[in-house]
Amino acid sequence: MDFGVVLQTDPPAGEVVRLLREAERRGFGYGWTFDSCVLWQEPFVIYSQVLAQTSSMIVGPMVTNPSTRDWSVTASLFATLNDMFGNRTVCGIGRGDSARRVIGQQPASLTVLADSMHVIRELAEGREAMLHGTPVRIPWVRDGRLEIWMAAYGPKALKLVGEQADGFILQTADPAIARWTIESVRDAARAVGRDPGGITMCVAAPAYVGDDLAHQRDQLRWFGGMVGNHVADLVSRYGESGPVPRELTDYIKGRQGYDYAHHGKAGNPSTDFVPDEIVDRFCLVGPAAAHVERLEELAELGVDQFAIYLMHDAREETMAAYGDEVIGKLSR
Repeated sequence: MDFGVVLQTDPPAGEVVRLLREAERRGFGYGWTFDSCVLWQEPFVIYSQVLAQTSSMIVGPMVTNPSTRDWSVTASLFATLNDMFGNRTVCGIGRGDSARRVIGQQPASLTVLADSMHVIRELAEGREAMLHGTPVRIPWVRDGRLEIWMAAYGPKALKLVGEQADGFILQTADPAIARWTIESVRDAARAVGRDPGGITMCVAAPAYVGDDLAHQRDQLRWFGGMVGNHVADLVSRYGESGPVPRELTDYIKGRQGYDYAHHGKAGNPSTDFVPDEIVDRFCLVGPAAAHVERLEELAELGVDQFAIYLMHDAREETMAAYGDEVIGKLSR
């Protein structure tokens, strides 16, 4: 299993660079960030510094979206970084949540997302693609490579992952949800003649190593609220008795709304509806041995990477604990 770290690009940017440099030293191979340019600083500027100050770390957004930037801009950003640092980026992408909603826009449709993944990959790898009705190619790309990993929860989105994406990002560490989503992706891949084993499966969730479970839960409760935004969309689309597992949908019944000013932050006041049970299921808490046990279960389900959201008050201690007590027991 590979390991990644997920950060928000809060100022100062140098702190993000420092933490990801430390993460690589601790054994993490991927450095991910949020991509919501109103709420945080522009990640692609920061990636250049991260790549310059690390030796092999792969960086990318978790996740970008098809609508914040023109697809030619997104492709050129990745292609430029890859040209400078040797194909060390990955494009995590989804329909868009905070980046779109904070500017008064709705997430993109799956049709737009599908088209964007194709065009961004083609352009970033130096091939011609149709963009706005015009054939476009970035002429300076040489030997470019860009994998597209798509974030998804619902049946139609999971189908698109299996049909088109190079990787799948699941933002919850619940094994029951992981089993259903991974099987859905694999089934969709087989249906179109793709090798499901060629799709990288990435689980992303907060992890906090320690013994004070009450404190850990309070620090990580925000994650249930963040996931709840996507779940609310699914319930609106499919209904409470639709095809989405109840393990994912039941807990949002007490949800009253959401304030993006506190998005992804410990102490988010919009997440009081999230019970301890959901924190324990969706996140990794407790001593290092408990983390190893959960990760071994996820690995058995086919998870290739675990990416840690480090939005809590012990991020460096958790990175150190993973480096000392977890990564070595699960690394390939």
